[in-house]
Amino acid sequence: MALNIVWIAFFVIAFLVALYRLIILGDTRIFENMVNSTFDAAKTAADISLGLIGIMSLWLGIMKIGERGGVIQAFSKLVRPIFSRLFPEIPPDHPAGGSILMNFSANMLGLDNAATPLGLKAMKELQELNPEKDTASNAMIMFLVLNASSLTLLPISIMAYRSQVKIPAANPADVFLPILLATFFSTLAGLVSVALYQRINLLQKTLLLPLGGLTLGIGTLLYFFSRLPASQLNTVSEVASNFLLFSVIIAFIVLAMIRKVNVYSAFIDGAVEGFQIAIKIIPYLVAILVAVAVFRVSGCMDYLIQGIAALFHALGVNSDFVPALPVALMKPLSGSGARGLMIEIMNQYGADSFPGRVACVIQGSTETTFYVLAVYFGSVNIKKTRYTLQCALLAELVGIVAAIIIAYIFFHHG
Repeated sequence: MALNIVWIAFFVIAFLVALYRLIILGDTRIFENMVNSTFDAAKTAADISLGLIGIMSLWLGIMKIGERGGVIQAFSKLVRPIFSRLFPEIPPDHPAGGSILMNFSANMLGLDNAATPLGLKAMKELQELNPEKDTASNAMIMFLVLNASSLTLLPISIMAYRSQVKIPAANPADVFLPILLATFFSTLAGLVSVALYQRINLLQKTLLLPLGGLTLGIGTLLYFFSRLPASQLNTVSEVASNFLLFSVIIAFIVLAMIRKVNVYSAFIDGAVEGFQIAIKIIPYLVAILVAVAVFRVSGCMDYLIQGIAALFHALGVNSDFVPALPVALMKPLSGSGARGLMIEIMNQYGADSFPGRVACVIQGSTETTFYVLAVYFGSVNIKKTRYTLQCALLAELVGIVAAIIIAYIFFHHG
């Protein structure tokens, strides 16, 4: 529903602004430019989708190896002691606990296709424990806020898009660490906000040690990178990112071998899924990129960015990140809309430009809050969501602010 309204608004607002430019400013080429932009954007969407076939096939093949090798199950066992404290309402042997852990594990590994069914299954099982069937339980709220904050270890799709835009990235994986750091702060904000509402003691030993240790590690990593000279930072970041990514591939393969999985067959099955996904997203990319292109060519995007930039200039804040803000504004409403804006920004400025990188880090730092809440609550007919939305939006805001700050640390050297 939200995306439908936004999509229509892009065209209607663009038309009204174009009328103003034609009648008041005398721009006789404006409608010609807008029509041409629709053809260009449709072609770009198709080119990007086709270019994604190989990359999506590769990475979903790797993900399938990890899935069959028991990576999700391993994640679940690792975090089970923590989650038993965060979800005290769930009995130890209830299947909802396992579904929640599997959903989080799949999300962390970028297995969106596996994560959503597991999440819907978890909501159904949580509803069985829920004494008020039309009202969100504490466990449901904690689950959805953590889900919406989107802790992601492998931002595969973003790295894929960075390699396929008009001005591709020299190293598509250079946003890997910044996204990991930003999404950590988003998830931490969501966790703390819900814990305060539910009066969960985060200082208990079982939670404090892993969360405190992880926070200290993330803080140390950020401090280390912030102290590096600009000439070294990019090199260290790129080496670390690519080393970690390739280590994940090796770990998935080795674990699958140990469990006697047919690694090649698993890869092919995942690659087939990747091929199908790359083809299926063509209509969605065409729809959103055409709408964004019309909005931009009409001048609306420039007016929006100039207004926000003027505000930050007045406050004495560097405004180089402002061209990426449309992604932040769209992200809570529509994942595909934010993705389209991210691609548009990379096409306009270049994937390795500062706005292009900021847009990617923002895109990877949070989830589509309204969509997640609508789908998951709707699946079990929850009408009273209590404080879910405000906690999820707070996590999203923290993720966006963290993404911008971290992007400045990693990529802004002027």
